[in-house]
Amino acid sequence: MLPPATYDYKQDKNKQSLIQEYENLEFQMFRMSENIKQIAKKWTVLGIDQTKEEKWVIIYSSDNGDICKIMAHDCEEPFRGKWAFSIHTQYKEDHRIHIDDIRGESNRGFGSVCMKFLKEYTKDLNVHTISGNLSHRDWDHIDRLLHFYKKHEFTVDIVESEKKGEIFWHP
Repeated sequence: MLPPATYDYKQDKNKQSLIQEYENLEFQMFRMSENIKQIAKKWTVLGIDQTKEEKWVIIYSSDNGDICKIMAHDCEEPFRGKWAFSIHTQYKEDHRIHIDDIRGESNRGFGSVCMKFLKEYTKDLNVHTISGNLSHRDWDHIDRLLHFYKKHEFTVDIVESEKKGEIFWHP
């Protein structure tokens, strides 16, 4: 049987893409629920958020009072005990937390989501400053780091000639 002459293929395609989006979202929500259960067994779940690509991520922390990690897990994957992205920090005496390393794939939005949660987390702990160093090993991606830290309202001091710098954020 042929569709009527007035049949709108474009409308049907939009309907199909909406159905597909709904099914993908439903599956992500199911996976998120299962992943949160697994993550909560060992870590503190801080929340869920979406990346710039509208991917759902679970944000969680590990904090022993000396070292704090803010980690992200992408809800499109089952949780197998490893983070997809993390910010590793350590506490300093002067109500400051120092970023030691940022690990994970760049340009997926995980860094921005984790930084947002790190800032909220430190405020709740009455930590007054987030600091960090830029080192020689960062220089192959320094433009990306400068953009990232400035986007998140950090003060960035760079010594170009020595290929080093410092970052600071005050709430």
